[in-house]
Amino acid sequence: MNEAISPDSAVDDDEIVTWWGLVIEGYHLTAAKLASAIMDGYGLPMASLDILLRLVRSPDNRMPMTKLAREAALSSGGFTKVADRLAKAGLIRRVPSETDRRVTFAELTDHGLDVADRARATSAQVLREHVLAPLGGKDSRALAEAMRTLREANSPED
Repeated sequence: MNEAISPDSAVDDDEIVTWWGLVIEGYHLTAAKLASAIMDGYGLPMASLDILLRLVRSPDNRMPMTKLAREAALSSGGFTKVADRLAKAGLIRRVPSETDRRVTFAELTDHGLDVADRARATSAQVLREHVLAPLGGKDSRALAEAMRTLREANSPED
C-alpha cells in the first residue's frame, strides 16, 4: 500500500527534486525509444502519432480540430503544421461541420486509419518491452494512475 505524503511532510528538498528528475529522465529515455520506432517504421514524428491515435480512438475517427489541438497540447500554429503534414500525406482530411460553420473536423482517411492501427500496435509492442517488462503490470498501472492524478491536479480549469 502506498504511503500518503502530505505536502508539509518532512521530504527533503533534494529528495523531491531527485524524484522528479527520475520521472523526467525515465520518461525521456522511454519516449526516445518509442519515437525512434515510430519514425523508423512510419516516418511519423510523435506529435503526428499522437494526433492519429487520438483520432483512431474517437467516434467516427474524427474530432473538432480545436479540441484535438487542445488535447494534444499544441499551439494553434503548431497544430496547423502537424495537420497540414498529415493531410498532405493522405492520413487525415478536414471536414467542415454540417451544423456549425465555425467547426472543422480532422478525420482519418482509410489510409490514416490503417497507419494509425499499425503504429498503435508498434507503440504497444515498444511500451510492453520498455515499460511493462521492467515495471510489471501492477507498477505500470500505478504509474498510469499517478500520472492521471497529476494531470487532473495540475490541469487548468476550463
